[in-house]
Amino acid sequence: MKGVDLVNSVLTKMGAELVRFPIGELKRRKALLNHLKINKVLDIGANVGQYAKTIREIGYKGEIISFEPIKAVFKILENNSKKDSNWKCENFALGDTDGETEINIAGNHAASSSILEMLPSHLESAPQSAYVGKETIVVKKLDSVFENYFVKGDNIYVKLDAQGFEKNILDGAEKTLDKINVLQVELSMIPLYNGALNYLDMIEFLKTKKFELYGIELGFSDPKSGRLLQFDGIFYKY
Repeated sequence: MKGVDLVNSVLTKMGAELVRFPIGELKRRKALLNHLKINKVLDIGANVGQYAKTIREIGYKGEIISFEPIKAVFKILENNSKKDSNWKCENFALGDTDGETEINIAGNHAASSSILEMLPSHLESAPQSAYVGKETIVVKKLDSVFENYFVKGDNIYVKLDAQGFEKNILDGAEKTLDKINVLQVELSMIPLYNGALNYLDMIEFLKTKKFELYGIELGFSDPKSGRLLQFDGIFYKY
C-alpha cells in the first residue's frame, strides 16, 4: 500500500482525507493566473487578506494591492502583509463616488460588512453575520486611483468581494475597465443585500462591458438547505 493510501485509510475513519494541494477551484485559479500571465491583482474587499494569502500559497508571485476600509480590520491586514514586499494595502473602499460614507460592520469578524443593508435572507442563513455597528469610511472611484497602480503592459486581475456593492465599484471604473484583463466578482443567486444586482443581471451587465464568463467558484450556501446563495464568477475581457 502506498504511503498516501495508508495515511488515508486511517484518516477516513476520522472523517478526513489527505489530498494534493492545490485542489479543485484553486488548481483552476492557479492555471488561469499562469495562462493569462497575470502580474498584478487588485484585491477589493480584502478583509484580513485571506484571498491574497491563498494566491500566494498557489504560487502567484506578482504584485497584490489589497483594499480594506474598516480601520480595525485594516490593521490586521497590514500586519499580515508586512513581510511581503510585493503586497501593498490601502485603507479605503472602492465605489462610484469620491468622498466618505458609512459601512455596516458585521459580527462575523467583519467578513459580511457592507455599505448596503443586509436582507433577512442573509441573516436567516448566517445569523452570526448580523451588523454590530457602523463606521465612517473613505470611498474612492477606481477611475480616480487606478493610475497610481497601473503600469503599461500590466496584465491585471481584479477580485471584487464587496457584499453587494460590486456594481457600484464597476460604475466607478468606467475609464478603467478597458485596462483590466480579468474580473472575479461575487454573484448572488438570491437577494442578500438591498439594491444589489442578482447574478443574471450582473452577467448581462458585464457582457455590455465586453467581459465573458470564464469560470466559476462556489461560495456561500445555506447550511440547513444546502442551497447555494453566492458564487464567484470569473470574467475575461474579450
